[in-house]
Amino acid sequence: MKEDKTALARRPLADVSLKDSNFLFKHIRNKQTDKAKTLLNELLLKKKSLEGRYFTKASKRIIELIESGESNAEAKGLDKEKLFIKHAQANKSFGFMLPKSRWSHRGRKAKICELKLELEER
Repeated sequence: MKEDKTALARRPLADVSLKDSNFLFKHIRNKQTDKAKTLLNELLLKKKSLEGRYFTKASKRIIELIESGESNAEAKGLDKEKLFIKHAQANKSFGFMLPKSRWSHRGRKAKICELKLELEER
């Protein structure tokens, strides 16, 4: 029987844009977790930009997701230095209107999506 060398991490109600998270997932897919975290930290610190944007909120949430996946992998007994991002996906979640009383915010939809991340030991 084949040994399972993958670990999962999910965030069902992430308050980030679906478009931004899919864009960042495209850039970190099939990379080592350390390299992916350094890229996202450089975006947070505004040392590097992707297409002229920094994606600070989405980078912060994805870093939290990667760290959660790494801790899940350690609980399974996998080596933290050998982890790669095998699968990264963002799906649309339910939508609702923001409950603000100001006229400028009335009727604005909230940006909520579901983030999934699968790490693999190679």
